[in-house]
Amino acid sequence: MTHKIAILGASGYTGAELARLIATHPSLDIVALAANSKAGQSMGQVFPHLRHLDLPDLVTIEDIDFSGIDLCFCALPHKTSQEVIARLPRDLRIVDLSADFRLRDPGDYQKWYGNPHAAPELQKEAVYGLTEFYRAEIAGARLVAGTGCNAATGQYILRPLIAAGVIELDEIILDLKCGVSGAGRSLKENLLHAELSEGYHAYSVGGTHRHLGEFDQELSRVAGRKVEIQFTPHLLPANRGILATAYVRGDAGRIHDTLVAAYADEPFLITLPMGETPSTRHIRGSNFCHIGVVADRREGRAIVIAALDNLTKGSSGQALQNANLMLSEPEVTGLMLAPVFP
Repeated sequence: MTHKIAILGASGYTGAELARLIATHPSLDIVALAANSKAGQSMGQVFPHLRHLDLPDLVTIEDIDFSGIDLCFCALPHKTSQEVIARLPRDLRIVDLSADFRLRDPGDYQKWYGNPHAAPELQKEAVYGLTEFYRAEIAGARLVAGTGCNAATGQYILRPLIAAGVIELDEIILDLKCGVSGAGRSLKENLLHAELSEGYHAYSVGGTHRHLGEFDQELSRVAGRKVEIQFTPHLLPANRGILATAYVRGDAGRIHDTLVAAYADEPFLITLPMGETPSTRHIRGSNFCHIGVVADRREGRAIVIAALDNLTKGSSGQALQNANLMLSEPEVTGLMLAPVFP
């Protein structure tokens, strides 16, 4: 069975990544691509690396006939998604890659994103899209909210450890580095080559990063009580990749055993042998996440490191995983591409 797919926001990085991944999927057919600012152009003009694919030209969202479309990916900016999705047909299944439906409480959305929630009724039916932990809910959902890439990386480290009770909840420090594509494709002065290259810097320091809303929501839910981690993100002068380093109090051996057991049957989450550490160069362009555990020199403390590609496993690859579940396709379809190396 072939499922007809639309991508809204196809001129952004996550939209292009979706097109790249779906091109290898035997059961999905992209029939509509929307990018209001690039309407009338081909995907090959906007993204020359995709010129070999037989894709429809870009149109405005208003020009799409959604009848007969089975699932729509929304790769639109924050705030825009709420307004657009509220106007889409009620029988259309949707995977949203923005932040607009990630936070279950509309008040939390206003706190972290600075705007009132524009579609609170839709929020009630949205399922949080961290695939490995919400499979059953995702499979039956109409609207799935993709996670933040930083939030996904940190949760892959912390959720099993919190659930198993093997770390101290009030002593979690997460230090994270992300490639510049995580900031999107729009022009920003601080992302110019001369401003960004040959150095890297922390940003949103002191608890202001928006993905903390997801960490608070999800980690507290796992723990059954309030959990607030200490989190500092950094912007790397690299195109892709996230490297997250968690400093935790707990026995390193138990921590490693917990992660091995938690992810033993997961196709994309790979726990490395004890003492090995992951690298972003080994997951680039793939839907894999590598996790390593090292014992700290101080007894009773451990360092846990995760690496994933922010555009793939952190966003578009996760979105395709969720779409596969929603369409009753094998979850790994279109996603077993090996990482690009070197």
